[in-house]
Amino acid sequence: MKQSFAIVALIALGHSSANGQWHPQSIKTEADFRGLSVVSAKIAWVSGTKGTFGRTTDGGKTWSAGTVPDADKLDFRDVEAFGEATAYLMSAGPGSGSRIYKTTDAGKTWALQFKCAEPEAFFDAIAFWDEKHGIALSDPVKGRFPVIVTEDGGANWKPLPEKSQPVALPNEGAFAASGTCLVTRGESDVWFCTGGAKTARVFHSTDRGQTWTASETPLLAGIESAGAFSIAFRDQKHGVIVGGDYRKPDDTRATTATTSDGGKTWTLIDKALPFRSGVAWANDRWVAVGTSGSDFSRDDGRSWKPLDQGKYNSVGFTASGEGWAVGPRGRITVFTKPEKK
Repeated sequence: MKQSFAIVALIALGHSSANGQWHPQSIKTEADFRGLSVVSAKIAWVSGTKGTFGRTTDGGKTWSAGTVPDADKLDFRDVEAFGEATAYLMSAGPGSGSRIYKTTDAGKTWALQFKCAEPEAFFDAIAFWDEKHGIALSDPVKGRFPVIVTEDGGANWKPLPEKSQPVALPNEGAFAASGTCLVTRGESDVWFCTGGAKTARVFHSTDRGQTWTASETPLLAGIESAGAFSIAFRDQKHGVIVGGDYRKPDDTRATTATTSDGGKTWTLIDKALPFRSGVAWANDRWVAVGTSGSDFSRDDGRSWKPLDQGKYNSVGFTASGEGWAVGPRGRITVFTKPEKK
């Protein structure tokens, strides 16, 4: 059995090498990372537990780690960065545990921009259209998804009026698993995906959250631990959602679906992946990650092949295909594409 396992492992390694590989990078922290913002081939930021953030400006050859003052009990589930000096951190937690911080000096100092005053709220993700205009999403409060927006780089975060807060199904919520349940594109489009209810849904707004449409998806749902965890688009029409049941990470029932109409309809792929909490477009392929490994697709999400069996929470890439994935206990890996022959 050991010999057979070794043969299988070598075959898998050869297959992985031919399609790109993850290479571990070192950072001096054991925080669990869920937030990831890939700015360029050189610059990326990460965020996680114990008030921790990290940053590289040399493609990951070196990573610096730090903590936000008086935030050691916060879990930064999302980070959005604009270059090597400016970044936003969003912590997820009940009530005042949900906060937004901003730095403009590479993390030397942080300004607290938002502290949730609603005890029933739990913020899941933050996203930006540009450096001034952003949006953040909470789990439902009194049957609606609270949404806050900024038009001035976070100097002011304002809740959208009640009529602009999407109506939730019973037990519906978003998952703060990777900071990618909420995504923006272009000048005004924004999507978010949900689970926990009888159906997993995707919400879409074309006017920065003023109005929303909701679409049902075929992903596993009906229990609080299952649904759509991550959503990504490669253009205005073509996107992928991934998820499943995080309590059953090896279950391959209805975990991945694609859209070609901007999220109005979703098609379940024939051979589903195990639970995946993050998905991203990497220039010429889709890459999905989760606590049981990572996979890629080069046919627009119709079929997937494994990359490795590492433990990941989130993944991100530049438009030209450079990227990282992050996970538990300070795990950071960089993606190396295969050399063209």
